[in-house]
Formats: sequence, C-alpha cells, structure tokens
Amino acid sequence: MTQHTHAFQAEVAQLLHLVTHSLYSNKDIFLRELVSNASDACDKLRFEALADASLYEDAPNLEIRVTFDKAAKTITITDNGIGMSEAEAIEHLGTIAKSGTREFLQRLSGDQKKDAQLIGQFGVGFYSGFIVADRITVESRRAGLPPEQGVRWTSDGTGQFTTEAITRAARGTSVILHLRDDASEYLSRWKLKSIISKYSDHISLPILMPKEQWDKDKGEYVLLDEWEQVNTASALWTRAKKDITDEQYIEFYKNLAYDDEPPLAWAHHRVEGSTEYTQLLYIPAKAPVDLWNRDKRGGVKLYVRRVFIMDDAEALMPVYLRWVKGVVDSADLPLNVSRELLQESRDVRAIREGNTRRVLSMLEDLAAKDRLPTGEDWERLSDDEKKQAEADAGKYSRFWAEFGSVLKEGLGEDFTHRERLAKLLRFASTHSDTPSVGLADYKARMKEGQEAIYYLTAESLAAAKNSPQLEVFRQKGIEVLFMTDRVDEWMLQFLHDFDGTPLRSVAKGAVDLGKLQDEDEKKKTEQAAEALKPLLQRLRDTLKDKAKDVRVSARLVDSPACLVVEDGEYSMQLARLLKAAGQKVPDVKPILEINPEHPLVRKLDGHARFDDLAQVLFDQALLAEGGMPEDPAGYVKRVSALLA
Repeated sequence: MTQHTHAFQAEVAQLLHLVTHSLYSNKDIFLRELVSNASDACDKLRFEALADASLYEDAPNLEIRVTFDKAAKTITITDNGIGMSEAEAIEHLGTIAKSGTREFLQRLSGDQKKDAQLIGQFGVGFYSGFIVADRITVESRRAGLPPEQGVRWTSDGTGQFTTEAITRAARGTSVILHLRDDASEYLSRWKLKSIISKYSDHISLPILMPKEQWDKDKGEYVLLDEWEQVNTASALWTRAKKDITDEQYIEFYKNLAYDDEPPLAWAHHRVEGSTEYTQLLYIPAKAPVDLWNRDKRGGVKLYVRRVFIMDDAEALMPVYLRWVKGVVDSADLPLNVSRELLQESRDVRAIREGNTRRVLSMLEDLAAKDRLPTGEDWERLSDDEKKQAEADAGKYSRFWAEFGSVLKEGLGEDFTHRERLAKLLRFASTHSDTPSVGLADYKARMKEGQEAIYYLTAESLAAAKNSPQLEVFRQKGIEVLFMTDRVDEWMLQFLHDFDGTPLRSVAKGAVDLGKLQDEDEKKKTEQAAEALKPLLQRLRDTLKDKAKDVRVSARLVDSPACLVVEDGEYSMQLARLLKAAGQKVPDVKPILEINPEHPLVRKLDGHARFDDLAQVLFDQALLAEGGMPEDPAGYVKRVSALLA
C-alpha cells in the first residue's frame, strides 16, 4: 500500500506539543474522550441511516468495544459507527476547524495548562490520546464504501502524520493507542472498566470488553473470547429521578459539558400535555471561554425518542440562556427534523418556553437560598437543614459573577419573563461593593418618601463610587445602585420601573428628591442661581462649544462641578460605548452643574484667567464622569499655568 505523508495544521502541532508535555492532571480523560467520540460516530450513523438504511450493512446493532494487549502495550477503542474515508481522516484528524481553538490554546499555555478537562470543549478530544500514547493508529472505513476503501492514519504526535489505503471489512473506526512506558497502568481490565464506569456509564450504547478469568496454572487473569457489557447503557434522562443519585447527575454533567467542576443546580422533568418531552438541564458553575460569542451556536443536545439529532439545538433555548447545558428528548418531533424546521415548529416553541421557565425557576430557587437564615429562622432549622442551607449559600452569587451580564440580555429579548428577570438582577451600590443588591432588596429599604430607584452607570465600580453626582445622595443616606457592566446601558432601555417604582439616573436631569428635599434646600439653590446669573452666563459663553447649559447644582456637596444630561438623552457612558463600537452617535452636549459653595467656583468671578479656569473646571468634571478631554495636552497646559 502507498503511504502519504501530511503535515499537521499549525494549531494542531501546537496543541499536540501541549498535550504531550503539559496535560497530566487527569490522564484518565483520554478514555472518556475516545469513548465519547465513538458514541458520536454511532449517533451520526443512526441519523444518516434514517434516510438510507443500507448504511447499517450487515451490522444493525451499534456498539463500542474496548480491548488491550499487554504484550504489544496497546489499547484499542472500536466502534461500528459512521467511520471515515481517507479524505475525512485527513480533514478531521489533521486539522482543527472548531471555533475557539486559539482561545483554547491560550488557556493551555497559561496558568491553567494542566486543566485537561478543557480539551473536550473544543471538539479536539481525539488528541487526548497522546496524553498516554507516543503513537496512535486509526483504522476506519466509512459506512457505504467498499471494504478496499478503508484508511489507516498514523502519527507519533510530532509534526506530521501518514495515511494509506487498507482493506477493512467492518465499517466504523478503531483507535489504537501505543502506550508510553509510563502509562502501563492502563493495561488492566479493572483500570479501564473503572474509568468507563465513572465517566461513560450513561452512554446509551453497550460498551463491551473481553471477559476475564483467573488461570490457576499461569497464576494470573486471562482474557476470554467472550464479551461483557461494562456500562448500564441506558440514557440517564430516561430513568426515574428516584433511581439516580446526585453523583450520577454530576458525572453525567461533567461528561456532557467537559467540565470537572460540579454544576450549581440541575432540573430533571418529564413534561406531558400537548407536547411531550423530557428535559435534563444544568446551570454550570463556570462560564465557558466563548460565552460572549453570540454567533456561536449555544443550546442543549436534542434527541427524538432517544435518537440523537443534533448538538447545540439553539432553537430550544433563548440566546441569553446559551450557557445552559443539558438534554431534551422529544416524543413529538420528527426524526428528520432540521435546524430550519426547528425554527418554525410549534412543538419547539413550547419546549423552548418550558425550558426557559424551568431555568428561571432554578435561578429563583438559588437566589432565595443565597443567604443563610439568621436569628430564630436559623435556630428553627434541623441539623440536616442547616447543612443544606450552608451548601446552598453563595451559589447564586457565584452564578451572578459568571453569567449575570448575559442574563441581563434577557430584559431586551424576553418580554414575557421580564418581571422574573428583573427580580434576579444584582448590583453593587452605595451600601455594598459586591453585586449583591436586588431591586426587591433596594425597595425594601427605601427611605420614607422616596419615590424612585436611583442608579448610576459608570465604566467601573471605582468610577461610580467616586462620582460627584452621588454627593447629595450620600449626604441624605439614599442608596444608589451602580451599573458598571457594558450591557447595563442597553438593558436600561427596557427596564424603566420595578414593581411600580420608576428607575431614575442620578446623572440625568435636575435632581428631584421629592419629599426627601426640604423647602429650605430648594430655596437656597434658587437663591444661588439668581445671585450667580452673570457668572452662569459668562460660563455658558465660554463653554458654548462643549456644554449645552450651565446651572447651579442641587446634587454637589464637596466637588466644584459635575456633568449631567437631560432626561431622555443618551448618557455620556452610552455615547462612549457606542463610539468605541464604531456606531454613529448623536452629538451629546452635557450640562455643567456647579457648586456655588466651592472655593474654586468662588474664585471664578473676576479671575484674570477666567476662560482657562472655566475650561479646567469642565475638563475636570469630564474626567470625574469617566470621559477624556478633547485636548488632553491643552488641559495639562492650562492646569500647569494656573498652578505656576
């Protein structure tokens, strides 16, 4: 047979180097990955055979076989699934066409280079074989091709691989691992069986291994020519909840999501009615590296009557819940359903709505248990209840730190559940540096006479905490929410009130504290505005190209000036975000508010360098608000001249 030598794609070569030199934190995962690949190959055959039953050839029963040879120091994983042609072997085993590969390689190159569980997240699980092998041989034939069109692929994991045509009677694929000397522990039936039981027990296909029997004469176990199934081979979600332990749910999730960390929560339900389906949904503890790639297909695995149909069925989950992992098994959808048909199906819309409600219910439950009970509520709990409460405490905070910014997208995408989503929001505030304040919490401690929920958008928590626009609110003890995520400005276009109480920006319009501002304060502000009319007009004239107006502030206590915009206008933070994204932004001229009691403002009247001082006052207010002067060098020059 003629051999052909090929060079690996550059990223594969880099990946293989990292795999063979760095990924030793959990070597067992190589078998999990290769068994999962074998299961996927069988699922793909089952799916293609819906249209062409002849692909089953003379072997309709799908299975996976795992064998080892101590003398040859090899482990072989064989499936009778879809198989590969020579061209497919070159494409699938020599290149990586998955999105996110570069990010994956960067993760492996950084502090987490020993996190071997990452490898499966990017569809490159096959290469995990090089964790234990110094050479891998793959023999395969695609279903439907004649026996003489089989292919043998071989590589030692360096810079190249070889392919050659072979005659292979059986369809499917055999992956033969030639183990390194330090991996001889895997040449044991007990070791391989224990790994399969731990990671692959849920695989719905039978996983077979040769039976083993003690040979008295040899004084050792010998393999028989008889096969034994070593997994339960029943899909986890089809079993009754009472028959499934928490450990089994967690192991299923880890294999499904390629995650070594347990999920925060899960829900397993069979839904009956006009649409029948089973859902097993998980809330992960950690966000994936490509969470913010909205173009990446997210969603859950779709099965129809236990037949695998597709990964990442995005039509079954709204985009803002794209991080949810799990399985949906429908009893009503056709087996030949496509992504296009999923978008149009009434049954799919019902499943999507049911999934959304279930995930929100899980989040509400986590949020309700996020804080430990106190006082008498704690004392009334039994020891087991206290232990469970301690286990649940802080889970929603962990979720929010990972996925909160994405959940906010739902305010604009999911009008039906907007109120439920609003209750799940968490923010930092003048009362808390951590994003732990819910809108219901805020309302519960509003001051008597307070008529609005006050918030401030800013680039960062530090910028928000030090904003001069907060001064009067701090003076009066009024809590202000800090919204520092980039998505917050977009979210606020859809969140105008909560439970009948309006949300109001402290950086928009004139300060109106209603009953919280006494008549003496209002009168004092009006008198100052009247007394400073000439100064205000001169400032307007000097800053006419920068400021829409100049007025006396009712919100400043310690700072000389601040910038605000009119109600209904783009905030300056939103304008900056849109500009950074390359969007066209209407010209937003802010209003300069001055503190008549501040020494710098008092110094303005009659100052020899009035214009320079006015420009510095505006630019300082702009800096405090998070912006940047149009002419930084000019600003520095003016400050230097005034300090000289």
